[in-house]
Amino acid sequence: MPLTPLDIHNKEFSRGFRGYDEDEVNEFLDQVIKDYEMVLREKKQLEEKVKELTEKLNYFTNIEETLNKSILIAQETAEEVKRNAQKEAKLIIKEAEKNADRIISEALAKTRKISMEVEELKRQAKVFRNRFKMLIEAQLDMLNSGDWDHLLDYKLDDEAIQEITES
Repeated sequence: MPLTPLDIHNKEFSRGFRGYDEDEVNEFLDQVIKDYEMVLREKKQLEEKVKELTEKLNYFTNIEETLNKSILIAQETAEEVKRNAQKEAKLIIKEAEKNADRIISEALAKTRKISMEVEELKRQAKVFRNRFKMLIEAQLDMLNSGDWDHLLDYKLDDEAIQEITES
């Protein structure tokens, strides 16, 4: 067990023949007590400081561990978000490609249908033109025929005029 300043102070030495000078020994012991008390105070202060610094070190070590875990979680979350975004982007691209293919197919089908309708309209226009031409030619033939001449020579009698007016 270590000595205390009180142990040093209360220490009694046995006296021998021609022993040490008592005042000198007491003065020296007083100085040792003072120095020893100072060393003990410093030791106590240093122990308290070590305890305080150990607590701070533990606190900061805990913070460091928490931050490291948080960083790892954030990195994992960021990677997961990135993977999900890439998957979603691929799905969006596939959907867009499907829609584009569908739109192109529909446009091609409409183009074919319109082309067929245009060809049908051209054919119908040609038929109409030929029929109209034949009709006009037939009417011209009728006008040019001599059948009209006998109408010019036709005279209405009173009886025919009476029938026309009555009806």
